[in-house]
Amino acid sequence: MSTLALSLKGVKVRFETNALTFDCAVPAGRIVAVAGPSGSGKSTLFNVIAGFEAPEAGEVRILGDDMAGRMPAERPVSVIFQENNLFAHLDVATNVGFGISPSLRLTAADRKRIEEALARVGLGGFGKRLPSTLSGGERQRVALGRALVRHRPLLLFDEPFAALDPGMRAEMRDLIVDLHGEEGNTILMITHHPDDVKSLADSVLFLDQGRIVAHDAVDRFLARRDLAAINRFLGNDESSGDE
Repeated sequence: MSTLALSLKGVKVRFETNALTFDCAVPAGRIVAVAGPSGSGKSTLFNVIAGFEAPEAGEVRILGDDMAGRMPAERPVSVIFQENNLFAHLDVATNVGFGISPSLRLTAADRKRIEEALARVGLGGFGKRLPSTLSGGERQRVALGRALVRHRPLLLFDEPFAALDPGMRAEMRDLIVDLHGEEGNTILMITHHPDDVKSLADSVLFLDQGRIVAHDAVDRFLARRDLAAINRFLGNDESSGDE
């Protein structure tokens, strides 16, 4: 039986007008696409896993450990957002250094790790540059480098390619696949693009109306025709399924 990187049991988050409920189990070492219509609960799911939002009920376990009461910094999780969250006034190396020490008390060994991480994401020699001088894809590579130096076993990507053109999306997908092969970590990635599912993922968590309605291997997910929300995501004929 494979180790579970993530387990959610009866996790409930209640808002004024609705309640979201999550149950899933993700084996370690997988790349999982997280998809679903806008407002289906994808970002809330990530907030609960990362510790930015506390559920009303249920259990969140990462690598078997209960996350109840653990702050985001105490969880074995890194999050890469669509906006990449770089500090505009700090150079690239310093932005990556925040992944090692938020106080930026960095040793010579830490600075070597930063240089190595930048080289791994294709930004060797970019350490002194400011984020404003970089392209959107390069800024996302800096954010990825910052996640790499943290060496967390679970990575959450919140639509990391949303602002990138198709060519840059493909390059970033290839980079993530390569780094995943080296690190062996577990990746969950929110996406609205079927191409990301086909090119990156081992399996798909699909959310609709605040629930995980499918958790399938990619081949099975791509062959589904039974839910209208999945048909719309895949671009299939909507008349072939019902929600």
